[in-house]
Amino acid sequence: MDKKIKRLDRKEVFNGKRVRLVIDKLKMPNDKEVNWELITHPGAAAVIPIDNDGNIIMVRQYRNAADDYVLEIPAGGVEEGEDPSLCAKRELEEETGYKSDNIQYLLKFYSSIGITDEMITIYVATDLQESQQNLDDDEYVTIEKYKLDELVDMIYSGQITDGKTISGLLAYKCKLNNMK
Repeated sequence: MDKKIKRLDRKEVFNGKRVRLVIDKLKMPNDKEVNWELITHPGAAAVIPIDNDGNIIMVRQYRNAADDYVLEIPAGGVEEGEDPSLCAKRELEEETGYKSDNIQYLLKFYSSIGITDEMITIYVATDLQESQQNLDDDEYVTIEKYKLDELVDMIYSGQITDGKTISGLLAYKCKLNNMK
């Protein structure tokens, strides 16, 4: 599309610990002015940890949005100026108690482009070494291990509902299939 949309103004409505809510005033290609709400976020990184037996290490933790415990790949927020791969390494160790120096990029995507600019970058970690969990005060995490095919079945049966987990696991399965 050649028609440009121009941001005329940005008003901050809320500034929290992890997100900001802004209202952007935009000039559309037809010269109409509209207001769009946007949640700004510094980004996140997630990791698919694969142990020496081919199991994927998952975390189950309480998520307020779901008001339930959700099965996910380990993930966390990128700190200001931090490389997402370093965030993925940090979150791997903090949440699972494993670390790795072999973390490979898999994909990145907007988590919900209609309402937020959060970009999530996903990595695959192998050659895991046992370390120690170091959970944040607001985290209660249990570790579970699954084979990839089990997790894919759980996606399609509705047992896994987290978007980054679904995206990451299906992309990883596709990558493995393309390598055959």
